[in-house]
Amino acid sequence: MAYKPLSEATEDLKVQWYRSKMPPERFRELSKRSDRKGWLQAGGHLVLFCLTGAALLYTWTQSWWILFAIALFAHGTVASFYKGTAVHELGHGTVFETKWLNQAFLYLFSLISWWNPFDYAASHTYHHRYTLHPEGDREVLLPIHPNVGRAFLLQMFTFNLFTQPGRTFGKGGFLSTVWLTCLDACGKVGATNVPANEWLDALHRDQPVQRTRSIWWSRLLIAFHSVVLLLALTTGVWVLPLIFTVPSYIANWLSYACGLTQHCGLIEDSADFRKNTRSIRLPKFVEFLYWHMNWHTEHHMYAGVPCYNLPALAKEIENDMPAPRSLQGAWREMLEIWDRQKTDPVYAWDTPLPASAKTKRNRESVSAERSIGDLAPKEMTIAKSGEKS
Repeated sequence: MAYKPLSEATEDLKVQWYRSKMPPERFRELSKRSDRKGWLQAGGHLVLFCLTGAALLYTWTQSWWILFAIALFAHGTVASFYKGTAVHELGHGTVFETKWLNQAFLYLFSLISWWNPFDYAASHTYHHRYTLHPEGDREVLLPIHPNVGRAFLLQMFTFNLFTQPGRTFGKGGFLSTVWLTCLDACGKVGATNVPANEWLDALHRDQPVQRTRSIWWSRLLIAFHSVVLLLALTTGVWVLPLIFTVPSYIANWLSYACGLTQHCGLIEDSADFRKNTRSIRLPKFVEFLYWHMNWHTEHHMYAGVPCYNLPALAKEIENDMPAPRSLQGAWREMLEIWDRQKTDPVYAWDTPLPASAKTKRNRESVSAERSIGDLAPKEMTIAKSGEKS
């Protein structure tokens, strides 16, 4: 299908979101960005990438093939969180107080993971303004299939080579990602029958300045990884592409298991993030790898709050929130929902709220509470939806 212009689709779409209240001074405290905490999060993730990459290189030079396979699995597991996770929070511009540090890490992680931060900035702005309202948010389109097929899981635990982008933005395997990047580099995104491509085409028509940036970024991606491949061929160090070009598509198991829980199986067209977004509990190390995005309902309520402050935010408003699921519990819930959707396609899980929860919108949220950080492109018109960046 061809989407009508986004400006037309969202003209009358004004969502009055419910947000859990807290003392203004506490909100200001939680919204503060910190270079120190940013270095611990982004720098710590980069250190892990370098350590697993060094282990991969060393085991290759020593021909320790069993240890090499283990190092490759660990390197891919770490790098898989660059694609769609690290770049997500850096794209909001809230990780570091110093803006150029946000940009530097955003571009570095995007290069490694074949991520397009310019397309994503436009797409994710709409996702936050109109979360799961299909007229304006086509970054996530329900229903989402919690895939546990053998062929799919084999790719998630080895090399995600063939999976295709489906009903979420930028979630394809390596081949489809490279192909989409090549199309974008030639200015030809918009293939039919692939929702992710149709959404990109709609974004490009809506945001022509971002389209130009996207094209040049795609060309840079191709150039960068061509240089990596050329270095591998000329030096004989064929492990270089495994370290720098494809790691985000190796061992995607954990990033997939965490990421799919965000909205899968929940309801559309709700003005309550507690109904269309899911928070989960994770072990601390996994939460670090996932950039604290397991507190996803809280992130949608207050997208300007840095990721490392989300656990404290969750604690602050916990009496107004559903109890977070465990990762296992979330998957059990998603699979049960999907099983019912096979016979009842319109079914979705209406998350129950605790007895202490409030639902009444007492007042219009102030601009700071509606903030999505520095995500929205400067050229994007934002007045109609009332969001501020």
